[in-house]
Amino acid sequence: MKCTIDKNSIVDVLAKIQGLTNRRSSLAITECIRIQASDGHVHLTATDLETCFEGRLPAEVNTPGTIAISSRKLYEVAREFPNADMLLDEKENRWVDIGTQKVQYHLMSMNANDFPETPTFEAVDLFEVSAADLKKMIDKSIVISGIGEDKKPHINGVLFERASQLNPCHLRMVSTDGSRLSKFDLTMPADAVVTAGPNVLIPKKGLHEVSKFLGVSGTVQIGVQSSYFIIKSADDTLAIRLLEGQFPKYEEIVLREHGHAIQVDKDSFGNMLKRMSILCSDSYRAALFTFADGMLVINATNPEIGEAKEDMAIAYDGEKIEAAFNPRFFIEALNGVDDEKVVLNIISDNKPCLIDGVEDKSYVSAVMPMRV
Repeated sequence: MKCTIDKNSIVDVLAKIQGLTNRRSSLAITECIRIQASDGHVHLTATDLETCFEGRLPAEVNTPGTIAISSRKLYEVAREFPNADMLLDEKENRWVDIGTQKVQYHLMSMNANDFPETPTFEAVDLFEVSAADLKKMIDKSIVISGIGEDKKPHINGVLFERASQLNPCHLRMVSTDGSRLSKFDLTMPADAVVTAGPNVLIPKKGLHEVSKFLGVSGTVQIGVQSSYFIIKSADDTLAIRLLEGQFPKYEEIVLREHGHAIQVDKDSFGNMLKRMSILCSDSYRAALFTFADGMLVINATNPEIGEAKEDMAIAYDGEKIEAAFNPRFFIEALNGVDDEKVVLNIISDNKPCLIDGVEDKSYVSAVMPMRV
């Protein structure tokens, strides 16, 4: 294989796929990016065996062929390469020359035939969605990470639903880590066509990689086929292997009709939480929230550090409620609300507190109380 590609174009792709190729896998070759050169283009493939990326870039192809080369090393070379055009020239015994007369690299590649097979899709029912809106959905969902080797599927994944029967239709993502839960609804344009399909569990780490490829403009197509969630743009395709399992019933948690709805200024409340979270640690994560007599009082106690207390005037005249919460969970929930004013909806000391915007109800987060 011998071809010349634009350095800036491939650097952009290589930067985005580092999360895939640097992930531990049972196959060493997944640390490589496969580059197939033919017909005036290079086709790029990367996978961690759960999430697969395929892309295409224009290139000047002198000799068609395929190589599999370290994604990290190629990224580092391309990032610092002095010229706009970068020559890749495969030599004997899978060595690859990269460079010019002044700057030259001689890198070992791997056998491209050992690269794992990637999924193929035919006649997928895809529908169009704004790239920026999809990125917003994903980013608000994966902030609740909960990623771990021994976690249940509904902890590692995000529930994806599509209400195609509604007018206008909407998409929904729901995420939890067992201690909190978030729901984000994306209302589609009135003329949007959303194909019906089952609710699925998408791995959070796969969605994290997808988010890197989504820009602030344009559209992408998404859909589900077999055991994959698919995202396609003009030149790129990402496919995430779905998780098997059931997401818990969440409606009764976030679709609450009763409770004390308390409006607070988002920034003022957020700054208060940050001050109180200073004393929180891995051993002492909770702070005591007291709602009583028109005041919210937060007490943070850490025997290893000290104590802190702060109050805020609120419109609350109900019975006294004392509940322990992780203030950092509230901070992350506030980051998901776009309004300047937020609503705290609380019922009792053993029920989750809901956080959403005064006007924008597309996002809601539920933070569970802690036992202290």
